[in-house]
Amino acid sequence: MTTAIPPFITLEEFLKLPETQPASEFFDGQIYQKPMPAGKHSRLQLKFCDAVNQVAETPQIALAFPELRCTYPAGSHSSSVYGGRSIVPDAAVFIWERIPFEADGEVPNAFEIYPDWTVEILSPEQRATKVISNILHCLKYGTQLGWLIDPEEQLILAFIPGNEPVELIGNNRLPTPKFLELDLTVEQVLHG
Repeated sequence: MTTAIPPFITLEEFLKLPETQPASEFFDGQIYQKPMPAGKHSRLQLKFCDAVNQVAETPQIALAFPELRCTYPAGSHSSSVYGGRSIVPDAAVFIWERIPFEADGEVPNAFEIYPDWTVEILSPEQRATKVISNILHCLKYGTQLGWLIDPEEQLILAFIPGNEPVELIGNNRLPTPKFLELDLTVEQVLHG
C-alpha cells in the first residue's frame, strides 16, 4: 500500500526533492510512494515497452518509456495551491512529434506533458482507486488511452475518453491508440 507523507506541499516544492526508489508521485498537495515493482510487474512493463517500440520507434511514430515522470503544472490544470500532479506511469507512450527532444536530439529527463497512452500495472499492495485516478487524470488532459493491467485477476481495463471502462480478458482484442497499429489480446500481453 502507498503511504501519504505529510505535510501538504506545492508541486514546485515536490519537484525540488530528490528522486526516490521506488518513485514517488504527487497530487492534492501530498506525496505517495509507489510500491517496488516485483518480477511479474517488471516483466510485463518491459514486454509492453518493447512491443510498442519495435513497431513505433524506427518509423518515428511514438516511443514507450518505462517509469517516466510526467508532470502537469498547477497553473494549467488546477486552481488549487496544491494543484498539479506529477505521476510515474508504469509505461508512458508519446507520439513522436510531442516528445520534447533536446537540441542535440536526446530525450530530456523532464516531461512536463501528459502521455498519449498511459499504462499502469497493478501490484498486489497497490490501491486500484489511486491508480485509476492517475489514468483518469491523464485522460482528462489529453491522453488518448489508458490501460490498467491486473496480473492477479488476469484482466485489463481499457479507459477511452468519453466511454465507460471496458473489462477485457483472455483472447479479447485490446484497444490501441489511433496513432499506433498493434494487434494484441489480453492473453498476449499477460503471457506473450
